[in-house]
Amino acid sequence: MSVRRRTATYPRALRVNQVLRQVVAEELERLSDADELPMLTVTSVEVAPDMRTAKVYLASLDAAAAELLEEQRAHLQKLIGSQMTIKRTPKLRFQADPAIEAGTRVEELLRGLHHGEHDERDVHESEPPPT
Repeated sequence: MSVRRRTATYPRALRVNQVLRQVVAEELERLSDADELPMLTVTSVEVAPDMRTAKVYLASLDAAAAELLEEQRAHLQKLIGSQMTIKRTPKLRFQADPAIEAGTRVEELLRGLHHGEHDERDVHESEPPPT
């Protein structure tokens, strides 16, 4: 008899994800207002099952912003520790949200198809009618 692992996320992890997202998003907004960071949008947070690490997904993340976030990581973790009752504050890791990148790519492809249809119509409309 084999033991099956549950693949569903536990309710506690979902709550931790939501609180982490809110705390990090609010602090990033405050840091942006103080001109310490560019404006960054937190799309989601995913805490590891052991609660030791958490991936913070951002709408976009260039190299300069990633470096600034790394400098602010300890501050953000300390803030999380002060606002949450949690045994261990997860180590934050920042990355661009792959869903945003995929959505942008699909949008570009659709736009390209749409422009291709207009180009085809323009060619057919400019041709003289058959005689």
